[in-house]
Amino acid sequence: MVKLYGKEWTRRELESRVGRIDQLGGVQRFVMREGPEAGQEAFQVRTGAGLSYWVHPSKGMDISLAEFCGIPVSWSASNGNPHSSYYDAEGNNWLRSASGGLLMTCGLSQVGASGQDEYGSFGLHGQIHHTPARQTSYYAEWHGTDYEMFTRGVLEETSIFGHTLRLTRTIISRLGENRLKIMDTVENVSFIPVPHMMLYHFNFGFPLLMEDTIIVLPESKSTSRDAGMDMSRLHEWQAPDPLFTEQVYYHEPLEQQEKISVQIISPSFPVNDFNSSSKGLTVELKWDPVTLPRLVQWRMPGAGEHVLGIEPSNCWTKGRAEERKTDSLRMLQPGETVQYEIELNFKSN
Repeated sequence: MVKLYGKEWTRRELESRVGRIDQLGGVQRFVMREGPEAGQEAFQVRTGAGLSYWVHPSKGMDISLAEFCGIPVSWSASNGNPHSSYYDAEGNNWLRSASGGLLMTCGLSQVGASGQDEYGSFGLHGQIHHTPARQTSYYAEWHGTDYEMFTRGVLEETSIFGHTLRLTRTIISRLGENRLKIMDTVENVSFIPVPHMMLYHFNFGFPLLMEDTIIVLPESKSTSRDAGMDMSRLHEWQAPDPLFTEQVYYHEPLEQQEKISVQIISPSFPVNDFNSSSKGLTVELKWDPVTLPRLVQWRMPGAGEHVLGIEPSNCWTKGRAEERKTDSLRMLQPGETVQYEIELNFKSN
């Protein structure tokens, strides 16, 4: 059964009321035609229950704009969604072509500050957000009583005389559900051990972020990336401040549990413009702490850069060389694979 519009429907009941299920929800492929986005493909996914989002196979299979009932929940950077050909890997130039959006993947062998180590020089946050996917596909079909929507792509970080890391990403949603699941497999296709750093840079923005927004974090050992940072406002938000300097916090969840979760509770999110019985929105991000044992929180209530980053990871953000110094760098052995699964749920209050 599919729950839509306040009741449950069978497949045949829904099919009898529409010419195509696409009227209710599904996946479509688009090609962007102007500006720095020109030539870039994108998949739009609509679940029919309020959630819609755009997946960019030309740019890391990452997710740009996400909306709930037509209202944005993600933050969009001033860059827009420029084609990956604009990417410059030197230093911090990643910032000139990063898209923002709901998800920017950082990795696969480098996350955080640029630098240099025995493997060579590396730029901010690695290459994968700017890597076009191969073997891209999308489809929507009935699986039993569920109508499921899939987008899929394969991304590789490679170098002659270097290493090859392969990321296979599948993003799944269902008709009638305000939920998406990201299923990633990273494989070391090389014949040498390879550093593997992975961080899922989820970016939330206005109007999900308002002065009454509450951020519920897991019970953790928490520290600031930089000395002297204010630790008193981790669970709250504030109005835009053009003089604000970014704050980055590191959280190591204390309790061993099957899933770690973060909730963003927005009492004033304007769902009631569409549904008078709803008061606000709660967004919950859940993941497996076995493969992603760390959480980075990017708090940036600036003007224009008005964004909260919730970032499950297997590393911190000081760069690969620093991870080696602290003996915390994850190494993938030849042929080794690691699987990641992240779920994002949207629920009107």
